[in-house]
Amino acid sequence: MFMFMQSGAETATQTADQAAQAAQTAGATGTVDAAGTVADPAANAFTMNNIQDPDFWMSQFSTYGIPVLKALVLLIVTMIIAGWVQRMVSKVSGKAKVEITLAKFFGNLAKYAVMVLGFVTILGVVGVETASFAAVIAAVGFAIGMALSGTIGNVAAGVLLLIFRPFKVGDVVNAAGITAKVDEVGLFTTTFNTPDNRHIIVPNGKIFGDTIENITHNSTRRVDVAVGVSYEADIDQTRAVLEKVAAEVEGGLKDPAPQVYLVELGASSVNYMIRVWGATADYWAVKERVTREAKYALDAAGISIPFPQRDIHVPHGIEVTVKNG
Repeated sequence: MFMFMQSGAETATQTADQAAQAAQTAGATGTVDAAGTVADPAANAFTMNNIQDPDFWMSQFSTYGIPVLKALVLLIVTMIIAGWVQRMVSKVSGKAKVEITLAKFFGNLAKYAVMVLGFVTILGVVGVETASFAAVIAAVGFAIGMALSGTIGNVAAGVLLLIFRPFKVGDVVNAAGITAKVDEVGLFTTTFNTPDNRHIIVPNGKIFGDTIENITHNSTRRVDVAVGVSYEADIDQTRAVLEKVAAEVEGGLKDPAPQVYLVELGASSVNYMIRVWGATADYWAVKERVTREAKYALDAAGISIPFPQRDIHVPHGIEVTVKNG
């Protein structure tokens, strides 16, 4: 009896060991649920049987397809909303009589904010943990910041341009080596339209880090026209002729009053400067009229305008022979 019980115990022990080994082997290739059942890993794999199984495709679509479709829909909606918000902010800013440059800046800023919010939302839909993703964003942002230091500098320069406002949209400025009308001030660049209708894009950092000349900032501007007359001309008569031209030119202002200055005794002429004030928008027209009327008035008064020439004096006793060829 004792031997029979010992043999049964040994058999039970061997059976338990074999069951444990079988479970260990199954666990290496599958998963074991709470009831000890081993799940087949091939159930979710692209095997021939699974490919032909409609339930398998439904499972894959539920797992991957639906989140991807949601992400695409959210991306499209985000882009639409971002554009709408940009237009609304710009419109509201315009109605609030905000300067057009700031209105465009606020519109772009709102657009980017909506796009960033939508991007974070899309990441959550596809299953990315946004909390842990924040650390990744910080690390990537630091790396991008180091790589795009120039771009970030342009953004900072753009913000400073909007704060200090050395110019606004529509002004004619001389900046970064170009003279043109300001078309738009953005976060990264400023765009210009030249008088010959060229469209130029300049980084904000290059503009803010250099001298900026705002040509049309003031409503009036002085026109300076240099005139040289011969040494034979009477100084008082010449001044009177030029003063009459300055006082009667079309587009010239009476206040400040026009002026005529005797500037210098040049190498071959007596030089005067005619100074007439006019509206900034009429600068080139007034300058042309002053030049034209000054030439006509001097000709009518018999006062010559010298041009560069050279007189050669040959001492007596020196024979000069000129040969053709």
